[in-house]
Amino acid sequence: MTDFDLLVLGSGPGGQRAAIAAAKLGRRVAIVDRRDMVGGVCINTGTIPSKTLREAVLYLTGLNQRELYGQSYRVKDEITVADLGMRTQHVIGREIDVIRSQLARNHVTLLQGTGRFLEPNTIGVSNGAERETKVTADRIVIATGTTPARPATVEFDERTVIDSDGILHLDRVPETMVVVGAGVIGIEYASMFAALGTKVTVVERREGMLEFCDLEIVEALKYHLRDLAVTFRFGESVASVERMPGGAITVLESGKRIPADTVMYSAGRQGMTGALGLEAAGLTADRRGRIKVDENYRTEVPHVYAVGDVIGFPSLAATSMEQGRLAAHHACGEPVEEILDLQPIGIYTIPEISFVGRTEDALTEAKIPFEVGVSRYRELARGQIIGDSYGMLKLLVSPEDRTLLGVHVFGTGATELVHIGQTVMGCGGTVDYLVNAVFNYPTLAESYKVAALDATNKMRHIARLTR
Repeated sequence: MTDFDLLVLGSGPGGQRAAIAAAKLGRRVAIVDRRDMVGGVCINTGTIPSKTLREAVLYLTGLNQRELYGQSYRVKDEITVADLGMRTQHVIGREIDVIRSQLARNHVTLLQGTGRFLEPNTIGVSNGAERETKVTADRIVIATGTTPARPATVEFDERTVIDSDGILHLDRVPETMVVVGAGVIGIEYASMFAALGTKVTVVERREGMLEFCDLEIVEALKYHLRDLAVTFRFGESVASVERMPGGAITVLESGKRIPADTVMYSAGRQGMTGALGLEAAGLTADRRGRIKVDENYRTEVPHVYAVGDVIGFPSLAATSMEQGRLAAHHACGEPVEEILDLQPIGIYTIPEISFVGRTEDALTEAKIPFEVGVSRYRELARGQIIGDSYGMLKLLVSPEDRTLLGVHVFGTGATELVHIGQTVMGCGGTVDYLVNAVFNYPTLAESYKVAALDATNKMRHIARLTR
């Protein structure tokens, strides 16, 4: 008899949900993670710290209130790393307490240490102080997450040249910063430090950024970041980084030299599978440390599953949670619905972006006709109240059956607002529901009705002309 029915490697969003789901089904469950990493990368160095940092930046800089009180308005003139870290550490501590409580309440055994495969059904758990403990399980879920990828040609010193994990350990807010990589993480941090007053330069080898987002919204974001003094160097690659006393010079292949106090690399993520001893289980990972799985999150070894960032796209905490739950049900032989195709994307830049469904470019390429309905926050009473004159919500509507093909939001509360459109789309609703629904006034949610009316008025005009 094995020690556990299900053992999970990693306590991040995917691992935590897998463990609790299996426990709810009456299985004997254990979860393995280091004492200082309960909650995984998400809680300790990734999602939660970065989003908490963003809230601290917005509050302390008074950025959202400047529309009302003037461009010089600030809650605190000299913002320090300690100011930002205090709120971040508070939230991290509370979230860890919540996770520990959930695991204990569901009788999930927490094995503190690092785990590695000794045999296909045997995991060695080591906490560094004692000899390795052997634990056996019928089913194993790998949810070890990822770590920032570091180019081999770059010498990181955790102070001047850092990755996204190093942001939390800066000793001061830099006056100048170079962000290498215009992906989601790079742009999120670029916008935060720009809001703090840091002169940020973003270097990206591609010709644009966030290419999976709506083009109009990306252009709006770039406009606002430039307004915060962000400089973009698209189509440029970094040749080297020369560290100097008090900073570094980023040398581009084009010959440009960019001095900065701090250089932050955002070069993607690397799966944390190198120390798992995958070969002992008959598994392999690709060069990015990712593990291949089927539609049920099962690996090539039938009793081993993998979920979350370690399996690659979309690498979001929200999807990782659902993957963990579904993998646990499948591993326990319990029926469960498949994950829905409509998954929202949230990007916590300043201002934030969120969308669900397809973009205008994707629909055009697929030759699918659509009508656009737009609502701008400046036309809403709530937009005026909160001082957001730049926000917008865009609906992409099918003129054939009036269903929603995509919802794109830019501005305050975007990641919250998108779920209204997601629900309408998921339930097969049409734009007419939004036209006829009553929304609280004054709210930002009212933007759905305004955008829906805009789209239906356009479709009505076309119908009138073609009679």
